[in-house]
Amino acid sequence: MTDRVDIETPLGSISVYQKGSGEPVLLWPSLLMDHTLWTQQIEHLAGQYRTLAFDPPGHGTSSPVTRTFTLDECADCVCAVLDALEIPRTHFVGNSWGAMVGAVLAARYPERVASAVLLNGTASPASPLQRMKFRILVTAAGILGSLRPPLDRAVLRAFLGPTSLRSRPEAAETVLEVASRVNVESARYCVRSVVSERPDNVGLLAGVSSPVLVVAGVEDRIFPVSEVRAMAAAIPGAHFVVIDGAAHLLALEVPGRVNELVSDFLAQHRFAP
Repeated sequence: MTDRVDIETPLGSISVYQKGSGEPVLLWPSLLMDHTLWTQQIEHLAGQYRTLAFDPPGHGTSSPVTRTFTLDECADCVCAVLDALEIPRTHFVGNSWGAMVGAVLAARYPERVASAVLLNGTASPASPLQRMKFRILVTAAGILGSLRPPLDRAVLRAFLGPTSLRSRPEAAETVLEVASRVNVESARYCVRSVVSERPDNVGLLAGVSSPVLVVAGVEDRIFPVSEVRAMAAAIPGAHFVVIDGAAHLLALEVPGRVNELVSDFLAQHRFAP
């Protein structure tokens, strides 16, 4: 069982779900997802690590957001949580939005990041097509009142690839369940902040000094492998891995493979808290 703690940050109250003990590992999910994206990683890691899984701003049981924000402010939220829990340094695992936050955190606050695993992230601004797709999705959700039917197909195609849609029904069920709980007004601000107004951070990531593993899903429709590879190339010394048969939500689609990659990488970069 995980314990929940709510912590005040620059972007409101953030819910953090904790389990296990040892060196801390912080988990930040994708846009429109909450801490349950990491259910299998929490169970896997909690035997050796103190796992801290976020409901990010405006998602899950964290406070709704009422304005746009920056990735730097998200990094400040992480620091606020670490300070409140008296954690000077942590490992960081992030997916998409979480990967972007982890990269900025490592660049801005290198002393707080022991290592980082960044899944399906980017250092680049959103393309016009990506801005349009997400704008249409949240506009339709606002009209309908939620991300439930008839938006199911659009949500699934955004996050899952053909392999998962064909052979992993449990992943599809989880995506739709979590997305249906999203606060639509918060989602609008989050999409504007994380997608539409996302800056070019390639230059910033040149200052990252922590060990970093960047992972791409070959079937990801949001960030193609080439874009994730470019993120890895922007980070000095970053390792880069491509996973076949999976798309944007790797932790949910191929949890065993992600658990293996994360465990092996963290084991190489243990530290004394």
